[in-house]
Amino acid sequence: MSRRLAQGMPAQTAVIAFGANLGDREATITAAADELRAHPLIDDLRIAEPISSVAVTTHGPDADAPAYLNTVAVIRTRLAPSVLLQELHEIERRHGRVRTERWGDRTLDLDLISYGDVISDDPALLLPHPRAAERDFVLRPWLALDPEGELPGAGSVASLLAALEEER
Repeated sequence: MSRRLAQGMPAQTAVIAFGANLGDREATITAAADELRAHPLIDDLRIAEPISSVAVTTHGPDADAPAYLNTVAVIRTRLAPSVLLQELHEIERRHGRVRTERWGDRTLDLDLISYGDVISDDPALLLPHPRAAERDFVLRPWLALDPEGELPGAGSVASLLAALEEER
């Protein structure tokens, strides 16, 4: 969908997770948020205070890897979800993101967590994010930003975070 067509779409609420564990993590996250904020089809962006977390690799948590700085932003956008995801990947690329290793160290990771109440199992656009309900570093900042937040098909952010804390 072109930007021109996207302009006619009604605004939707989307949740984006930010993560970085290489370079100046805070500056990179701030710059990425500023780029989203400046986009003509994003009307509003609220971002939570970042938290630090242990790197998660394909083998599980790795305390020896550089720690991540994570946060979540809630936006209102007229971009279609697939176009928004493309924009997120372009911002990652501009900030030096190279996709060589799944869950490897990175300068910037932007994940589209949810888009309105859209549920999609298309491999090119999985919504909501398939591991969001399992990630403290997504749920905790999201809850701080939006206490009424809901992950489509999974429940309230508060209850999902409480369930994770009970598992510990």
